[in-house]
Amino acid sequence: MVTVSPKKKANYPPGPKTHPLLGILPEYAADPIGFMSRSAQEYGDIVHWKGPTLSFYQLNHPDYIEELLVKKNSLFTKHQTFHILRKIWGNGLLVSDGEFWQRQRRLMQPAFHREQIFAYGEVMVDYTKRLLKNWHEDEIRDVHEDMMNLTLEIVAKTLFGTELLEDVTQVEKAMQISIEYFEARNSNMLLYLTPEWLPIPLNLRFKKAVQQFDQLIYRIIQEKRESGETAHDLLSMLLHIQDEDGTRMSDKQIRDELITLLIAGHETTALGLSWTWYLLSQHPEVEQKLLTELQTVLPGRTPTFADLPKLIYTERVIMEVMRLYPPVWAMSRQALQDCEIAGYPIRTGDGVVISPWVMHRDSRYFEQPEVFNPDRWANDFVKKIPTFAYFPFSGGPRVCIGQSFAKMEAVLLLATIAQQFKLTLVPNQEIVPWTAFTLRPKYGVKMLLNRR
Repeated sequence: MVTVSPKKKANYPPGPKTHPLLGILPEYAADPIGFMSRSAQEYGDIVHWKGPTLSFYQLNHPDYIEELLVKKNSLFTKHQTFHILRKIWGNGLLVSDGEFWQRQRRLMQPAFHREQIFAYGEVMVDYTKRLLKNWHEDEIRDVHEDMMNLTLEIVAKTLFGTELLEDVTQVEKAMQISIEYFEARNSNMLLYLTPEWLPIPLNLRFKKAVQQFDQLIYRIIQEKRESGETAHDLLSMLLHIQDEDGTRMSDKQIRDELITLLIAGHETTALGLSWTWYLLSQHPEVEQKLLTELQTVLPGRTPTFADLPKLIYTERVIMEVMRLYPPVWAMSRQALQDCEIAGYPIRTGDGVVISPWVMHRDSRYFEQPEVFNPDRWANDFVKKIPTFAYFPFSGGPRVCIGQSFAKMEAVLLLATIAQQFKLTLVPNQEIVPWTAFTLRPKYGVKMLLNRR
């Protein structure tokens, strides 16, 4: 629990004018990424927001972001807005803190070691080929929906050793309801203050979604335990691992970690690929360069883990997509004690927000930042810019545990699909970034399929 320090006269950085009662909420809720981008452009590297109840500081410089995520990481916790996520994710790796988080991270890290992740490559390609068997010439499909379902099945198989099959649609629907709940409560002051027990439609839908998740996850745990398998997937490991004192994780702890990985573990790749198909359809010169590499490296065959070092341009495409459309478009922290960032005092309870969307489009680090140009990543460009000018997977001690998994998956899936199909954007549809918990295409991405 964060206790807010009493107000003192403070030396605040510049910031936008605010509503006397609601603070920045009306302007922020109307267009979060637009508001944050304008704040950075108009007020500089550190911006002060006044919310309805708390102060926020937006950091727009790599050095200040490093202060937050690395140098002073222990002085901050997840922001209180994350308590909404705990309703469905429990105390999993993404939302837990302190010693408990350190313990869970340590226990789960072996499942994401390089050698273990490489073993997942074959499953990723096989499941993609299975999807493509259901794609047909001149068919129109929502590829965002397909990518979400595909990566969900891959996470379930590689990390849990299970097939979701008919459960996929139910999981995706429950996930959509959860994200809508998160966005609604965080962008509407009336809903934010509404008790969670009140039987309004929003709360009832969310309660049902949590129940569906629980039924699925506890069933998976029970089936794995009854099977007696000694597989090398994450779930098997969590069922058998013991702490120094011999204590095992409870089913509730396992449930929290599985549901966190099920949701977060497939969204990054799925969203990255959804935006990739959209951008490739708008940039035929990039698509052609990608195809040339695939034809050279993979003449008449699907990719394997061993091909990854040669799929250089394919990886650059993914990096550039993650620059323009980072799945996690903003992150927030809350001060546990009084401290300073960028020379400004941060009080206990104050919020600090950072945005990969804003930083990834900063012209100080990226020439023509609005242009989709995978070639910008040539010649080790990533090593020439500050670490926190580009951070799609966060950074510091809490850097995404599955980033290597997500990067490999994105390259393998992109290569496998692009080899076999050309995807053309269906005209007259609105492609709009939806700033829910992650950066989704609000109305999907409908594409016309043609075999190559």
